[in-house]
Amino acid sequence: MTRYDLPDILYKAIKDMGGQTNIIDVCKYVWEKYKTDLQHSGDLFYSWQYDIRWAATELRKSGRMKAAEISPRGIWEIV
Repeated sequence: MTRYDLPDILYKAIKDMGGQTNIIDVCKYVWEKYKTDLQHSGDLFYSWQYDIRWAATELRKSGRMKAAEISPRGIWEIV
């Protein structure tokens, strides 16, 4: 797993959680589902919670996630 896998993982996580969630719950979900992959990902293991925010930005740029200005404060929503 690399940082570049995170946008698709994040998208799937939010989709599985009903299309919207907050960062705490999505990080819990990602940890539960991808713990082993993260533990064996080298430096990503230490930065994945930061990188998940980068993944959200990438999803917004690609139009797969609503802009922060459109979603309620603290909520991440996919399109």
